[in-house]
Amino acid sequence: MNIWVNGCFDILHTGHIDLLEYAKYLKYHITIKNTLIVGIDSDRRVKELKGDDRPINNQEDRRKMLLALKFVDDVVIYDSEDEMCDFIRKYNIDYIVIGDEYKDKQVLCRENSKYDVVFYPKNEKSTTELIKKLRAI
Repeated sequence: MNIWVNGCFDILHTGHIDLLEYAKYLKYHITIKNTLIVGIDSDRRVKELKGDDRPINNQEDRRKMLLALKFVDDVVIYDSEDEMCDFIRKYNIDYIVIGDEYKDKQVLCRENSKYDVVFYPKNEKSTTELIKKLRAI
């Protein structure tokens, strides 16, 4: 199975690790070997989505950190929604894993996965909150 997760992954924290582990193994509901592809927003796109003071880490550094994780098989950088959908088609993605805060929202490229979206029960970790704490020091 080919699994897709996407996001900024600007400052890696345990919330990200939990999501990636969940996605890789789908919490052991799928017993065959899964391939986890992580899509990350380009630096330009992060600025557009999060503001001029982001990203903290550039796209190549974010990619390198994610590739170092045992759960991650490949990392691609996309600059638009269309490019993200193209990667999902290219990698023949079976499932998209995304935080459950998107349950009642439109999930980008959902129609490009073979099966559907799996919603991850998101925890309290947040890069934005972590950055706020660091800036307050």
